[in-house]
Amino acid sequence: MLDHLLLPFQFPFMHNAFWITLLIAPPTALLSCFLVLKGWALMGDAVSHAVLPGIVLAWMTGIPLIIGAFAAGMFCAVSTGYLAENSRIKQDTVMGVVFSGMFGLGIVMYTSITTNEHLDHILFGNMLGIGSDDLWTAGIISAVVTGFLVLQWKDLVLHAFDPAQAKASGLPVQFLHYGLLVVLSLAIVATLSATGLILAVALLITPGAVAFLIVRSFGKMMVVSVAVCFIGMFGGTYASFFLDSAPAATIVLILTAMFVIAFTYRLRVTARQSRKTMA
Repeated sequence: MLDHLLLPFQFPFMHNAFWITLLIAPPTALLSCFLVLKGWALMGDAVSHAVLPGIVLAWMTGIPLIIGAFAAGMFCAVSTGYLAENSRIKQDTVMGVVFSGMFGLGIVMYTSITTNEHLDHILFGNMLGIGSDDLWTAGIISAVVTGFLVLQWKDLVLHAFDPAQAKASGLPVQFLHYGLLVVLSLAIVATLSATGLILAVALLITPGAVAFLIVRSFGKMMVVSVAVCFIGMFGGTYASFFLDSAPAATIVLILTAMFVIAFTYRLRVTARQSRKTMA
């Protein structure tokens, strides 16, 4: 029985899949807390889809894919902010237009090229085909993103709650704003080989949403979100071996189930507190 349960740990390709979960869980989970706090859930979705044309263009020109992905992600984020600040259109509308346009451009470019290589893993992820280069890339990016968020988290929280107060307090609000956009793009690049573009948004939103429902302080929220993300990624990767399913999709399903459980828990706590108040 024990040998059967430990079977996934006997294969090298599963070792790399488990390692990538350990590397990308902390940065994506921490980042999800700030995206949830700022109401930037759609921004994560927008950037994750908008990097596709940059990836295809990088492949066509022979430069590293991560450079193209990062450049396209930053272009989407910066252009969205510029259009929102210089027009009457709300930011969520601008994001919908920009990311759908860039994703459509990426699909057209993707289907127009002729190659023996398949770029499907860019869209859907390929956790079981991760190599040492992917691990090194994810590790370096994760260290940069995690370091920035941990060092700047108090300033980022104030900026998220009250940008005017943050500016009056002398905080570098432009640095914080664009710094968050930079690490968002980097985090998406780090998740390319694991979950792909389409499912990456789950890692950038769900852990923070689950933690937001469970705890009431931001410090605890960050800790809980990392735990939730790691459990979801590790559990999904482990379960996919026995279910013979796609690891990325299984991870998303487990994270979604954890959100439903957290939401149910919050409803019960709220109802219990209401009954005590009425009594």
